[in-house]
Amino acid sequence: MNRAQVRLIRSWKEIAPMPQQRSQRNELLQPFLKWAGGKRQLLPYIRTYMPRSLKKTYYEPFIGAGAVLFDRQPAKAKINDANAELINCYEIIKQDVDALIAHAQTHKTDSSDYYYQIRGLDRTPEYAELTPVERASRIIFLNKTCYNGLFRVNSQGQFNVPYGSYKNPTIVDEFIIRAISNYLNQNRITITNLDFEEAVKDAKKGDFVYFDPPYDPVSDTASFTGYNLDKFGKAEQARLKNVYAQLTQKGCLVMLSNSATEFIRDLYQEYTVITIPANRNINSVATGRGRIDELLILNYAPAI
Repeated sequence: MNRAQVRLIRSWKEIAPMPQQRSQRNELLQPFLKWAGGKRQLLPYIRTYMPRSLKKTYYEPFIGAGAVLFDRQPAKAKINDANAELINCYEIIKQDVDALIAHAQTHKTDSSDYYYQIRGLDRTPEYAELTPVERASRIIFLNKTCYNGLFRVNSQGQFNVPYGSYKNPTIVDEFIIRAISNYLNQNRITITNLDFEEAVKDAKKGDFVYFDPPYDPVSDTASFTGYNLDKFGKAEQARLKNVYAQLTQKGCLVMLSNSATEFIRDLYQEYTVITIPANRNINSVATGRGRIDELLILNYAPAI
């Protein structure tokens, strides 16, 4: 997008208009995990500002729980995440969904002792002996029964979220899991566990890339850095911006989500920056929940 296009939309870009409604979507395709920063509630805005037609490859280098992917349902996509345990879940849902469902249904949901036993597996030698199915089942179980749906690890890469004390939580929704498996198998979906820069290196002109990285913290106490062992600080945010610029030069269409901090606004000041409202309920600190502005950053003029 050139500077003339940027000037044209500066009059409205700080306030997002009412999102458009979308008809005809597969309601069964939805996230199978709770996820900090998940995009389900922002989907009406994301739909509004996404290109109307995705004729080439869809890239999502920070797939997370997959809300945007499952909402848009592209026929050709390359999805990625740095979290190896998360990507293992996607791989198993695609390759061995029956075994995953069967194993996940064996978990006890009413015992904190059982929860800490399963959580503690990654602190034992036996963890290396778990099959990919058992690892995926474990992560889904912990996600659905841990406190506030967090995925957090300590400096040794060990899951460290406490028990959540939910009543009768659903560990695995068979209809949703099978719908996801069918989607992944019936379309051209590539799943990788790479650095975000490596994950988009093959993107070409006309491809669409959606970045949803760990957010720039809005305060010194709001940082959520336990998603994996690689902390995503300002240096990584700046590296991501460079990748964003490289993709723009290639002719890719790029959308990025992030928090509404001055650092992010300054970093992407030459692009279209749209402020949207969000409510955050998954956070380890209560003051980090509730209404907060977020940003959608585009390198193209939206068709609205």
